[in-house]
Parts: sequence; structure tokens; C-alpha cells
Amino acid sequence: MSRFLAVSIAVLATATAVSSARADDRYVERPPVVLSPNVAEPWTVQLRPSYRDVTGPVVYAPTRSSVRFSASPAVAPAVPVRQAALAPAADEEAVDPRFLPADVDYRSSHAPGTIVVDTPSRYLYLVEANGKARRYGIGVGRPGFQWAGVHTVTRKAEWPDWTPPAAMLKRKPDLPRHMEGGPDNPLGARALYLGSTEYRIHGSNEPWTIGKAVSSGCIRMRNEDVTDLYRRVPVGTKVIVL
Repeated sequence: MSRFLAVSIAVLATATAVSSARADDRYVERPPVVLSPNVAEPWTVQLRPSYRDVTGPVVYAPTRSSVRFSASPAVAPAVPVRQAALAPAADEEAVDPRFLPADVDYRSSHAPGTIVVDTPSRYLYLVEANGKARRYGIGVGRPGFQWAGVHTVTRKAEWPDWTPPAAMLKRKPDLPRHMEGGPDNPLGARALYLGSTEYRIHGSNEPWTIGKAVSSGCIRMRNEDVTDLYRRVPVGTKVIVL
């Protein structure tokens, strides 16, 4: 056999062995993914061969609340990147804490059991004995729909139906003519009807309107609050709207 043929056979055998080894690489266990703990390091710097396996174990990233600004950044405590690292957005529909129910001092000449609606302050008071009252936040009539007067609770209803009055239908002809009671009903969970008027103290499926002037004259409360008031007052309760 010539020397040239022997060298050619050796080279071919070596190439075949290398190719076979590379084919077997697919079955080799991949190294774990390890990212730099320095979050300020550009991600492109970390694009080295050891990082190519994105199916490896979960790596960690610092939470926003743990990051501190200083001359020499420190490594922050780690949390899984599959977990949200940023705090959730503030709830835009939350009720201002000032309008949550509270037991307060309330000096007045009104008899215990009287309801006093303080329209300017957006509060409803259920007068109690010994200079106390149960206070609730409310939504009131928008400008042009606010009113004042003295009435009594003539009827109570749980998950009341709603039939918009003619004047409201004239302003908003697209409203339904009648709506069964339920969570989507604008009157909410409970309603206290005031005398022969079209006004009510009622719940609302829009709790974020508590503390605001948005209604057509009715007194709105959170469903939780109107349910609490409902069980505390009977038909015949005096209601004073200021």
C-alpha cells in the first residue's frame, strides 16, 4: 500500500470518528443555565455557549423592592424569574379608606335609629345612643340632582328590580325599561325606599363611585355597607337628607 493511500485512510477514519462523536452530543446532558447575578450587565454579554440551553432549571432575578441605589451595587436577594418581579398595579377601583364604615362620635339632637345623610361630606350616619353613630361613605347626586328633605323608609328590598323612572328614560332612552335584581343591577344588593319619592338608599355595582357625586339623586353605598345598614333599620326609620 502506498504511503499516500495510508495517510488518506487515516484522515478518513479520524473524520468519521469526530462526526460520530458530534452526532452523539445530542444525548449528552446539557450544563445548567447560570446567569450573571449582576443585573446591570448587558444580556448580550451573557451570550456564551454555556447559556444556550434555555430549557434548564429556573434562574433568579432580584425583585424591584430589594434593589438599592448606591455607589457600589450589591447583589440583591433572588426570586424566580417565572414569578412576577414587580408589584401589581394599584387598584383603580378601590374605595378611599375615609369612606369605609366606622363607629364615630356624633353629637346631635336626633333620636337613636335616625339616618342622617350629609350630602356635602359624602357620609351617611346611623345615629346611636350616647353621642355615637355608625358612619358609612356614600355616593350622592351629581350637580343639578342633589336634594334635601325629611322622609321615612317606606319599603325595603333585597336584590331589588330596577325600573328607570320616566324622566331618566327621557334623558337616556337606551336604558332598559326593566331590569331584574342581581349583581349587575344598578341598585345593588339592598334598597331602602324613601317615602313616595323616586329616591332610594341602595347598593351599587360601582363601588369606586363612593365619595363622589355621580347619581341621579339616589344615595349609593357599597353592597357590603348597605347590607349592614339594611339589617339595622326597620321600615318607618326617619331619614334626614342635608
